[in-house]
Amino acid sequence: MGWRNRKNVTARVLLLLSLAFVTTWVLCPPAAGTTMVSVAGEKVNLRKGPSTQYPVIWELGKGFPLRVIGSQGNWIKVSDFESDVGWIYKNLVSRKPHLIVKTNRNSKARINIRSGPGTRYEVVGKAQYGVVFETLKRGEGWVQVRHESGLTGWVKRSLLWGW
Repeated sequence: MGWRNRKNVTARVLLLLSLAFVTTWVLCPPAAGTTMVSVAGEKVNLRKGPSTQYPVIWELGKGFPLRVIGSQGNWIKVSDFESDVGWIYKNLVSRKPHLIVKTNRNSKARINIRSGPGTRYEVVGKAQYGVVFETLKRGEGWVQVRHESGLTGWVKRSLLWGW
């Protein structure tokens, strides 16, 4: 194989590797490696900094899902579904998956909770923006969830945030 052919082969291999990288980057969202947690207690403070000396930003309820974006000592830095950022003591979260309704902000509109994973299934309940669910099972584009009231059903995944 002459120099010109080797150069062609090298260029093709580099092109294929580049295409593979770009395809992987586009098809696999960065969130795939993201660490998620949920609030383990009933009234847990989200603070402006990593200690009880910092002011409380929000009081969060049980199951509220959060994305971990950093840590310092026994505190973790998190963001929520509205991109609010704060700090929470690490013993006040769990790895139990939860989701929150992210659609219809500033609206009284509600999403459907169905008896099965698809629009052909009966509506068994409704939920508005900010309602938290425990994640039970994941299907193709649908998630089986349970509300703290006991209501269980399926919701279209794109309407929810969390894991």
